[in-house]
Amino acid sequence: MSTSGDENETGTEEAEPAPAAAPAAQQQQHIEVDDSQVNAAYANFCRVSSTPEELVLDLGLNPSPYAPGEVKIRVSQRLIMNHFTAKRLLSALSMALQRHEQAFGVLETDVRKRVKSQ
Repeated sequence: MSTSGDENETGTEEAEPAPAAAPAAQQQQHIEVDDSQVNAAYANFCRVSSTPEELVLDLGLNPSPYAPGEVKIRVSQRLIMNHFTAKRLLSALSMALQRHEQAFGVLETDVRKRVKSQ
């Protein structure tokens, strides 16, 4: 994810509005994303940590999410980004989840509330 501009709904990024002192002729930035070499991975585990300069997002697969006791999870992907990019990611994810919930209903994250008792 790029660190300049705000991402719109189409996945392209736009330049931030020009400050009052900047020339009015500032052009919009167009970013083309090349995903021809992407490696896709599934994750059902996420851990977030940070330093004063960066935010670290670890992703992995928990093969036994409901197993009792100690479970070892292998982190397969680590994203490191600055806090500005993390905030834009938070906004983009929030908008995507709001659209999903409007179309399909509220996503309940507490599994105990999703499981129906017999």
